[in-house]
Amino acid sequence: MKTADETGEYVSLAERAYNILRDRLVMLEIAPGSPINEGALAAELGIGRTPIRESLKKLEVDHLVVSYPRRGTFATAVDIKDLASISDVRRALEPLAAAKAAANAPAAVRKRLLEKAEQIEALDIESMTNRELLEYDLAVHRMIYSAVDNPHLEEPLVRLDNLVTRIWVMVFDRLPSVGEHVREHSTLLRTIASGDAEEAERLVRDHVHNFEMAMRGAL
Repeated sequence: MKTADETGEYVSLAERAYNILRDRLVMLEIAPGSPINEGALAAELGIGRTPIRESLKKLEVDHLVVSYPRRGTFATAVDIKDLASISDVRRALEPLAAAKAAANAPAAVRKRLLEKAEQIEALDIESMTNRELLEYDLAVHRMIYSAVDNPHLEEPLVRLDNLVTRIWVMVFDRLPSVGEHVREHSTLLRTIASGDAEEAERLVRDHVHNFEMAMRGAL
């Protein structure tokens, strides 16, 4: 069975459950180590247990939940030591994704990238919480990965971004406002939309480096 999500697109019930649970896990609304109650989730979301189980299988591949025989399914722990290994892969893949998006994105996608850039430029950054800003960060990254139109590149990047975001949420209280980090996305989005692959690659390389340095300073 399919249902309409908030964007008006039709998604399966398992996809809907997956999207909801993924974002709760990424934002630590479901705390690391917490048990996942299939029955409670099915009742809350108004769907059967089968779609919940299907979504949990995918979330386990994403390293957001872990299942144990006879014990159940739990939100994975957040290991700050993973930052270095995740950053190693992101430094290799993120610039490639930005360059590919700049080179290959169709006109309709470039239009959406520009619209997102305008939206970010209109934000009242100073009045927003780090959490609200982080939601924009996630949206921008997912939009860029999708613009590559290569699932073999998009899927690992989304997975890594989700994992590093969990670390980010863990250290919110030790970070200054992340507003400037989010503002950087405006220039990047416009650069990708313009088709400048080389500059997009450079901007993302700097962005990933700056993010890692900020995180290390907070740890």
